[in-house]
Amino acid sequence: MRLLTPTEITQLEQQGCSAECWPQVQVADGFRPDHLHRVKFTGTNTLGIFETDVTLPGGLKRHTGITDAWLHNCTVGNNVFIQKVCDYIGNYIIGDNVVIFDVELLVVDGESTFGNGIKVETVSEVGARGVMMYNELSAHMAYILASYRHRPQLVESIEKLIVAYSETQRAATGRIERGAQLLRCDTLINVNVGECAVLEGARLLKNGTINSEEADPVYIGDGCELENFIVCAGAVVQNATLVSNSFIGQGCLLDKHYSAVQSLFFANCQGFHGEATSIFAGPYTVTHHKSTLLIAGMFSFMNAGSGSNQSNHLYKLGPIHHGFMERGAKTTSNSYILWPARIGAFTLIMGRHFDHPNVTDFPFSYLVEHDGHSYLAPAVNLRSIGTVRDAQKWPKRDRRKVKTPLDHINYNLLSPYTIGKVMRGRELLAAMREDDNPPTLHDYNGVKIETRVLKRGITLYGHVIDKFLGNSVISRLNKSDGALTQDEIRRLLRKDTETGSGKWVDIAGLICPADALNEMLDKVERGEPYSLEEFGNDFESLHQQYYTYEWTWAYEVLERLYGKSPDTFTTQDVADIVTRWTNSVLAIDQMLYDDAKKEFTLGKMAGYGADGDEEHKEKDFENVRGLFHTNSIVLAIKAHIKEKEALGRSIIQRLA
Repeated sequence: MRLLTPTEITQLEQQGCSAECWPQVQVADGFRPDHLHRVKFTGTNTLGIFETDVTLPGGLKRHTGITDAWLHNCTVGNNVFIQKVCDYIGNYIIGDNVVIFDVELLVVDGESTFGNGIKVETVSEVGARGVMMYNELSAHMAYILASYRHRPQLVESIEKLIVAYSETQRAATGRIERGAQLLRCDTLINVNVGECAVLEGARLLKNGTINSEEADPVYIGDGCELENFIVCAGAVVQNATLVSNSFIGQGCLLDKHYSAVQSLFFANCQGFHGEATSIFAGPYTVTHHKSTLLIAGMFSFMNAGSGSNQSNHLYKLGPIHHGFMERGAKTTSNSYILWPARIGAFTLIMGRHFDHPNVTDFPFSYLVEHDGHSYLAPAVNLRSIGTVRDAQKWPKRDRRKVKTPLDHINYNLLSPYTIGKVMRGRELLAAMREDDNPPTLHDYNGVKIETRVLKRGITLYGHVIDKFLGNSVISRLNKSDGALTQDEIRRLLRKDTETGSGKWVDIAGLICPADALNEMLDKVERGEPYSLEEFGNDFESLHQQYYTYEWTWAYEVLERLYGKSPDTFTTQDVADIVTRWTNSVLAIDQMLYDDAKKEFTLGKMAGYGADGDEEHKEKDFENVRGLFHTNSIVLAIKAHIKEKEALGRSIIQRLA
């Protein structure tokens, strides 16, 4: 850098520029003053060169430079375009190729950690499960901080790491990174803006970080107000959305006047129209309706129907209650739950529920209201085509383009986590059925289960257990494409590791053995040297090792069921497992096929063929919805049936 020459100062002054002290303005070699007009400099400022054009929205090309602005203690990179700053830009480092156009105020006022270290009162509105935000916060780390309050030393140790990290972010100078664009924004105070972010028409951004990346830029649009926040790569916040004390993860979309306070949103969440207060929105939590309030709950892979809401206090001791909806649980329109409650994985909630249901051991169920009471129909969601559609759509809707995702997401519908619960649920149903004098209704943890549905639930759970175990065995056997002799079978079915037995957990999208997770957490609790980066690496390792650990769990379940370990199985044992697997897969697929067929019955054609007869109705329906036998999901089921039948035959044919 160098000082301005007297000639350059004269030219700048002729162009309407002024400085409190010209020697405190330094410029890069190659600087020319031609493209600075009506610029005021106070404090210490440095300027790069201005050699290129920029293209503004609508295709308008302008030469880089600074016009109609006041810079106070700023460093401006190369080929920056700044024009029409109403107040001033103070205490900022502005990277190369940044565009700042029509902005009211951009300033860092005192020292700031830019959102890092702020505690979000998630899940519990009274703050009992607060999670400290930081730039690299993952859903899994947040889950530990929010859920493991029975281990206070662990939480305290992690919080110390976050505080230390937050101090590394503390500065009296903010950053607008390379390629960012700030267009028609009002006020930005204590905000760091990542590379290639686009801020267009934002009203107020205060105390936060926008972790945008070139490969996956952040967009913040018209009328948005964000205070005490962190926004991660690929996120979109637009259309007058209001955010306070909240973390917005990678690939999230908050739109259409959404309001969020004291909440965490992780990968690929979507919030439109409605309101979130103190929620933990794990990956793929979706709410699209004005009348929907999510409050004081933990969710993931959840779709909230219109008018869904919850209540977190009983008008006694305040808003002290909260609830958990495990992965894949979703609500229909106008559903209501009075917390505390815990809803099992992939369970559909219909109606209003006041009796604090705890049905974690009955995944894939329907929870419905009848005469003011909560009724549970165990396992029936296993035969719903909607469950399969959900499982197929999630990986396709991953909006993240970053090389290093913060959240490690396991999309498997069936896993040791869900099948472990299925097995416990099946045992509970069997015990109810074996009652010497079975009642018409069984009361269980705030719900009623009708005796008539026990057999169906036991059968469906049995099918899905056989399907999962068969999947695991066949995956191991397919590691070899030769003849499956008894020796080869036993070699392929050996465990690779002892890790994976016992209980499994879903830590906000990452499914892993509880023992493996606790081994990691125990180190932190004992005070062994550990960093936030190591946490991230270990979460990734748990995710990568999923299938290795899954086989250990399946191995031990098979050992209990068959009375001998899989590495002593005979060819007949394998044939029996594959046959059971084939029958279960085909039975479930047939139920899904029949469920899909219901969508093409005459009863579903109401509203079609508005002014015609039945023939017109059917023709209108066909042109709008298509034919049953050409529907993509139906075709996928039929293909799946053929594929699995062929796979089962091929395994049995290879048995030698």
